[in-house]
Amino acid sequence: MALKRPFCDVDFLCPVCHDVFDHPVVLLCGHSFCRACIEQCWIASDSRQCPMCRKISDETPSLNLALENLCQAFLHRKRHLEELCEVHQEKRTLVCCDDNQLLCEICRQSEEHRNHTCRPVLEVAEEHKGVLRSELGLLREKMELMHQANLECESVALKMNYDPPNVKNQIKAGFKHLHQLLDDEEKARINELKLEMEEKLESLKNKNGMISEEIHMLTTTIKDLEKELDSGDIRIIQNFKETLMRAQCEAEDPEMTPGDLIDVAKYMGNFKHNVWQKIRRSISYTPVVLDPNTASFQLTLSEDLITVWNRNKSQEIDEKSPNNIERFADCPCVLGYVGYSTGTHTWDIDVEENSSWMVGVAVESVQRKGTNGLPTGIWCIGYDGETLSVTDPLESRVPLHGFAKPTVVRVNLDLSVGRLLFSDVLGETVYHTFTHNFTEKVYPFFYNECLHRVSILPVVESDEK
Repeated sequence: MALKRPFCDVDFLCPVCHDVFDHPVVLLCGHSFCRACIEQCWIASDSRQCPMCRKISDETPSLNLALENLCQAFLHRKRHLEELCEVHQEKRTLVCCDDNQLLCEICRQSEEHRNHTCRPVLEVAEEHKGVLRSELGLLREKMELMHQANLECESVALKMNYDPPNVKNQIKAGFKHLHQLLDDEEKARINELKLEMEEKLESLKNKNGMISEEIHMLTTTIKDLEKELDSGDIRIIQNFKETLMRAQCEAEDPEMTPGDLIDVAKYMGNFKHNVWQKIRRSISYTPVVLDPNTASFQLTLSEDLITVWNRNKSQEIDEKSPNNIERFADCPCVLGYVGYSTGTHTWDIDVEENSSWMVGVAVESVQRKGTNGLPTGIWCIGYDGETLSVTDPLESRVPLHGFAKPTVVRVNLDLSVGRLLFSDVLGETVYHTFTHNFTEKVYPFFYNECLHRVSILPVVESDEK
């Protein structure tokens, strides 16, 4: 009878994680793995193959109780052996603080450790457990943050699944409008061409009628003159003056006049450019558009992203909007989509109907979360229903006296000289001027606590010369 092979350490190690089996399960092929290890393997490979022999296991693997008991016994024996001194086979109950070694009582009396500081294993272990429990608490906090981040990712995914159909429909509607403008322009040009053609054909028809009448008259006169030439000498002499008078033609020589042809250059010269210019003049343009990814949950933006208003307090917050890092969480704020590092930029804001607003600029690092009041990092002008005031990062609101409530505020940002100026739309009344050397990118800033709208006004572009 063959002797059974004694167990060795490798028999208790999972082939996947190479650690002692934890809740081992056995597959139909007979190979065993940690339950977590085989589940992760199957998820990663999207197949229920055995990592060892590649055989498929359709059934849920069962717990290998025998192997689990052996592993528990192995760990118990291993821990017992670890507690014994390798030299004296006595239980190690002390820790040498100088050499950071585990000692038994005999080792403690040796020449090597006699003058060293030693402490009980239980005492040192308890201290270490305290440190590890603290680290465990930090890891659990990190895990909680990870779970929250995972929820945020799922929320963003839901938002992305929700948004594209709306954005797609808006894109289609925008192109449909452009197509309609092109169709209208095409029809207008063809109608103009048709009208010009009809007018010039009518002119040519009239001219042709007049020429036909002249031809008829000339034909009659020529026939009369030919007949007179054959009437004899006496008759020619007698009727000469009368015949000569009839023979003299007063009709002008026929000639083409300018503009008889179709003005092809008017229609086809710089055709695409001229059509684009005409359509561009019919479409409004705003120098600033709002970034919906920065808008507070309290705000609603128009589809064209140029108008913002505060949602009704009874209106529920859109749960599909994630609390992404760019979004203002606590204040009814929103930024412009494009930030500026250089140059001069101007935009006009209609605030006539609104009673609680602030407009200006914010630096890219503006505080967006955890604010009890206005975020830090803004330079703006505002109105609270009674007073016009200005705000910057260094001061609270400073009232501006002597001004009527604005209807339109013009914001003029000149980064070349570090100047931010607020005025009326004509620039005749200057409300306030900030002087600041902006060292980071700045964005148009809008704050609205009112149900009435704040809108960025379109500009009229001049034609290119």
